[in-house]
Amino acid sequence: MFGIHWGYIAILLVVVLIIFGPGRLPELGGAVGKAMREFRKATSELTNEVTSTVQSTKPEAPAPAPIVHSESAAKASTSEADPPKS
Repeated sequence: MFGIHWGYIAILLVVVLIIFGPGRLPELGGAVGKAMREFRKATSELTNEVTSTVQSTKPEAPAPAPIVHSESAAKASTSEADPPKS
């Protein structure tokens, strides 16, 4: 869990139990749970806001350019459009 050895967690829990006592542990657990919920809520709201901002500012794709296959095809189409000179 987060790269922390289980022994360190056990020592930390014993120290917290000694400092705060068994009567305040439920209060501390509730406060930690409430703080974690608020943090997750704020994080998800921020993520949603950034995502919606990015999606609303995406540039539109440019229109596709006409396809010209070769120069001879382009010359043929322009020569057909011009009437012959007399």
